[in-house]
Order: sequence, then C-alpha cells, then structure tokens
Amino acid sequence: MRPFITGLAATLALLALAPAATSAPKKAEEITEKARTQGMAEAPALAKAAGIACNVSDARFVGKVDDKKAKTSTNFYEIDCDQGVGFILSSVVGSATTSFTCIEANNPQADGSPSSLGCKLPGNADPKSDLAPLIAAAKIQCTPEQVRGVGQSASATYIEVACAGSAQGFILKTSAPMDAAKPVEATDCMLYDNAQSNIKCTLRDAASRLAVVDGLAAQAGNACVVKDRKYIGQSQSGSSFFEAACADGKGFMFRVDNGKLSQTYECAKASTVMGGCTLTDAKEAVTEQNGLYTKLAKAAGFNCDVSKYAPFPGPAGKDIVEMACSNRPDGGVGVFGGPNDKPIVYDCARAPIAGYRCSFTKPEVGLALVTADLKKLGKNECTVSNSRIIGKTAKGTTYMEVACSDGLKGYIIEYSADLTPLTTTGCAFSKDCKLPGNV
Repeated sequence: MRPFITGLAATLALLALAPAATSAPKKAEEITEKARTQGMAEAPALAKAAGIACNVSDARFVGKVDDKKAKTSTNFYEIDCDQGVGFILSSVVGSATTSFTCIEANNPQADGSPSSLGCKLPGNADPKSDLAPLIAAAKIQCTPEQVRGVGQSASATYIEVACAGSAQGFILKTSAPMDAAKPVEATDCMLYDNAQSNIKCTLRDAASRLAVVDGLAAQAGNACVVKDRKYIGQSQSGSSFFEAACADGKGFMFRVDNGKLSQTYECAKASTVMGGCTLTDAKEAVTEQNGLYTKLAKAAGFNCDVSKYAPFPGPAGKDIVEMACSNRPDGGVGVFGGPNDKPIVYDCARAPIAGYRCSFTKPEVGLALVTADLKKLGKNECTVSNSRIIGKTAKGTTYMEVACSDGLKGYIIEYSADLTPLTTTGCAFSKDCKLPGNV
C-alpha cells in the first residue's frame, strides 16, 4: 500500500512553527462565542466544498496561520456534524480546503504530548461514539473502547478500533472524507501483525490478540495445553484460521466463522487447509495417519496404499477424507466412523453421487468403473469419456449423465444411495443431457 498523505502531519508542523503573534490555537484555549459565530458563518460552506456530507450543527474558528515564506494564509475550523464524526478543516485562503476527522486530529504528537489541533466542541468530546454507523456498515460486532487515526490516502481514511471486552481490534477503511453512507471495510488487526504494510494496529499488542487461541482450544475440548499460537489468515469465504501447538506435541487448526469456532482440524489432517500447520511437526503424525487410512480403506474393500489425504467437513463422529493411492492411479473418498461403524470408500469416479468431488485424482481416471456400470445395464457399446451429476430424486436416487468416447449420444444412469446402477436412459430420449456430444 502506498504511503499515506501527510497533510495532517504537515499541518501540525506548520502550527508548531507558527510565531506567537499568529492566532494559532493555544493548548488551554476556551471556546468563545466569537469563535463559534465566525465558525458557523464560514465553516459550513468550506465543509461542503471539501466534500463532507453532513449538516454542521456546531462550529468554531480555531485560528489562522500566515506562512510568510510560502506567502499563504491558512484558516482552521472545527465542525460538529449532526450525525457521525466531527472534522478539523484546514482552508488555505484562495485555495482548496482539506479535512481530518476528530479521531485523527486528536492523535497525540510524536513526543506523546496532546495534539495542538484537537477537537474541543462538546459534540466531538467522544469521537469513538460517533463510529456506530461505520461499524454497522462494516458488519462487525465491536463496541469501541479506543480509537486511533491511522492515516489517509487520496481516497480513503483508515481508523484503528480496539473493541471493549476483548483483545480484538479492526482497521476501518472508509472514504475520504469519512462518510458512513459510502462503502466501509473492516479488517482484523491480526492481518497486519506480520504483514509488510505501513498500516499497523498499536492500541493492543499482538500477543493479547492471539490469546483468543486459548479460548478456541478450550472450546474444542481436545485437552490441548496451548504452548504456541498463530493466526494463519482469512479464507476467501471470510473464515478465520488459527493454529495451536500443544504441550504434548500435538497441534490443531481452528476455523472461526462470525466470531465462533465452527471446525477443528488435527494438524495431521490439515495439510491441505490454508497451507497446513507450521508450529508443529506433523510429518510423523501424517505417516501414522496414512497407515490408518490404508487399513480402513482395505477393510472397506478398496485396495489403496494411502500416500496423502485431505479432510472433508463432516458431522461429529465421522471422519471423511479424500485419499490418493500409491498403488493405483485412482483414489477414493473414505467415510470412517466409530469402531462399530462399517468403513465405506467411494471411488472418485462415482464419489460425486455421494456428494464428494476428488481433487487428487484426474476426472478421466476411473471412468472405466462407470463403463462397467453401463455394461451391467446392457449398454455394451459405450466407453465412458466424461460424466456429470444431474441431481437427486425425491426417493434418494441420483442421476449421472455420461458421454461416450465414440462421439455418439450417451446416457443417463440412475444410481441408488449405495452406488448400485439401477436404470439407464439414452440422451436421444432426454432433454436433461448437457455434455458435449449428448445434446
């Protein structure tokens, strides 16, 4: 991300260098009626010119700075809006007006001393309370306890928000000038902790944010005494992922949706999830798990020496994994339950019938099994070259469309829940066929 515009820093520097004879604001200055009268007379038009979409309910003239070297005069105003945050206006006489939110203007100076251009109007006394519309627009659950102005770009304003009652925090990206009616984005502070970015969260430290992992481990109920913690990142669907390394050498990955734990992965089974675990050495555990899945697959009548696997989401008590095999080109999807449950494996050619799609096995591998199903139904002339699932029926059977390698029209096969082929219909007699060559 490109550096922020440093207009506020330049403004504060200008005020700091201004001679005492100017009317720059003093630290303990009180708001006079004269300052309010002048502010209400001049600031609303300047705010509108600066692109601020609000009705000015209160205003004050802050002061004026003459820069003799640059031959410019700059007037400063504070405005309170009827809704949302207030602003400081910096208006160069005869030129453009720029604006900064009161949150930015209230930031302490580099040496920790109070801002020389902070907001003082009663309506701006608690700028964080004015963020409610923005937080609602960002669709996050957060009651601001602390806020900080991060900076501005040409088109965006960045605000850090620390939430009350938790270590969580967000960076709000809003328009410039800030307007709750325009798009607002919220990004978890954890995304910036190890990122190469000029945006950082400083209201809370990274360690306190990562304490959320201890709570997730407790909720998961895996008897993990957390030794190390990591925020992995966010998926395209918006899920957040965390990793915990346990004192006993095991490790877990946690998926969080809408602030709640939604899924737990053993690190031995998480190699394909968000890049896998990195805090624990899962190699030995993966090797052991390969052996277990090999045993379970063969017990189900599927001869597979498992070389790698990936979990599918499943109900509690069910272990559902895709398996790649070192002794055969096609893999399968295993559904393994408790010690009294019979293990089931669906070959990848017909796994979509059961609702699973393989990624380790190429689609064309294993179609010989579907060809064999056609032969069972008396269709001996078609070698299956492609397939797709059409859908399920009310009675629980599934329809699969297949295409034939000779280019002639294919078939629709009806399968039972246990993958037994039941009936077949030629695509010449059906409008449901969509595969090339079948239409």
